[in-house]
Amino acid sequence: MKAKLISIFIVIFMIIPIYVSADVEESSPLTELDQISDDALQMAKLNKFEDAKKLLEYFSKQFLTITGKGQPFTMDELRIVTISHNDALEAVTSASMDQPERINRLTQFRLVMDAISSKNQPLWAEMKGPIMTTFSQVKEAATNGDNIGFHETFNSFLTLYEMIYPSIKIDIPADRVQQIDARINFIDEYRPQILAQATSQKELQALETDLESIFDEMTEDEADPSLWWVMISTGSIIIMTLSYVGWKKYKGDKQSKKDFKREFKE
Repeated sequence: MKAKLISIFIVIFMIIPIYVSADVEESSPLTELDQISDDALQMAKLNKFEDAKKLLEYFSKQFLTITGKGQPFTMDELRIVTISHNDALEAVTSASMDQPERINRLTQFRLVMDAISSKNQPLWAEMKGPIMTTFSQVKEAATNGDNIGFHETFNSFLTLYEMIYPSIKIDIPADRVQQIDARINFIDEYRPQILAQATSQKELQALETDLESIFDEMTEDEADPSLWWVMISTGSIIIMTLSYVGWKKYKGDKQSKKDFKREFKE
């Protein structure tokens, strides 16, 4: 199994393109920070974690300089950027952390910075396809009473949703995010009932509707062609992530589940 995952991991990283940003006529401190976050992600994809660390440390200095000159961020944005940056920095300095988790954290940080700096469609919205596809598999497993399939696919959904969750909190009103949080927490807490009772499965349909709503709201405008790279890049990461999560996470990763719930309550 490990050999198979390693083979998939190598192939995925061979096909992930390196993003080269287009020249822009105007530059701002926010776009520069956004670019640094992207550069750090690209270095991590190439296993150049020392270079990624240097970029993240440089980001921290630039971030402090920008915030010291004014207040371009809200308090919520400051908190989200700080937490996601710390998580990314931990990922590039932790040799014991699994490779997929390290890349996921850098991707999460990248999506946060884009959500703050972008004026148009955010990159996190490009993950609608894989997230909704995975959630459809959750519903199918629940309908069929497939216990193992339900736990595997729901854990995969949680992993993907966690990747974009900080970005969602930037772009989506707090009350709507809290509504989605409540539905996810209910399904996660009462998995046996969701599997056993058709009435409880209505929560799955309600959550699917909420998710569709926030994605549709953010994808009304046509995407910038220069951002299509992220669909390929994040798609590859998702394949790697889903290969890694599965049943292993359901049986042994209890602490991650607690941390995930704690993040929703913040």
